[in-house]
Parts: sequence; C-alpha cells; structure tokens
Amino acid sequence: MHTLEPLTLADGALVRTATDQDIPAILALIQALADYEREPDAVENTPELLEQALFADDSVAFCHVVEQQDAVVGIALWFRSYSTWTGLTGIWLEDLFVLPEHRGSGYGRALLVSLARVAQLNGYGRLEWTVLDWNEPSIRFYRAMGAQPMSEWTTQRLDAVAIDRVAALQA
Repeated sequence: MHTLEPLTLADGALVRTATDQDIPAILALIQALADYEREPDAVENTPELLEQALFADDSVAFCHVVEQQDAVVGIALWFRSYSTWTGLTGIWLEDLFVLPEHRGSGYGRALLVSLARVAQLNGYGRLEWTVLDWNEPSIRFYRAMGAQPMSEWTTQRLDAVAIDRVAALQA
C-alpha cells in the first residue's frame, strides 16, 4: 500500500522505499537536517527507535530515499494524517532533506513527486508539512511546486516535559 514503485531519474539516481539497510544513512541525514536547522544537539533518535518506527509490524512512519551511486543522499520521512474536515487520510511530511552537494539535481522534487503519487494512489486528500520561516530556499522551492502557505495556522507543541505536566493535571 505504501511501497513506492521505484523512480529512476535522468541521472541514474533512484527514488525508492527505504529498507532496514538504510537506517544508518537515514539517521545520518536526520542529523544533517538538524545541523542545517541549527539544532545539532536535538536528535535523540537511535537505530533501534528508527527501525521500530519504520519497519515494525506496527510501524508509524514511512520513508522514501534517493539513492545515487549506492549512497542515500536524500530522504522524505512521513506518516499518515487524518482530516476531520475532509474525512480523508493525508500525508504529513516530517522531514525532506537532500545533502547540500546534491541540491539542484531534482532530488527534492522527485521525493515530493513520490509522495504525491502515494497520496494519489491511496486517495489521500492532503500532503502537508512545516518549514522554518528563515528557510527561504526551501520556501521558494515549495512555492514553485505549488505549495500554499497556511499563514493563519501556527504549530503548537507539547514536549515530553510538558506532556508529563499536563498528564498530571486533574481532568
């Protein structure tokens, strides 16, 4: 259902569904993304946690990779979402990242195409993600792909400490 039919790009790169053999590369790209987003110490993920999230029977996330000459150089890590307004499942794109030396090669575009195809194949109604306000190159890329900003919406988050605090409240 969520397995991607591999896409071969003009330069020979391959966009495909990740396998458990890709875990070290995916984790390295997650760290590279954190470095790029100016939070190098924020990644707490481990190979074991990533394997559980992506490849266990009750996996909660999916990943597409760009493979260039046997090296994973880009990822799109995503999970299914649900809209109560449309009544449809969607895709929440958690991370889209291509190594800097491979940007401009069409790999980010190919990863978004792969997600759009999964959404289309499964009848999903939305493909959504967030982008940091200062990340102008990505914002320009997303606009060029047809993405629309949700300017009236602001992401809210409870981290682990806040979850513990709220869970302890009287209901």
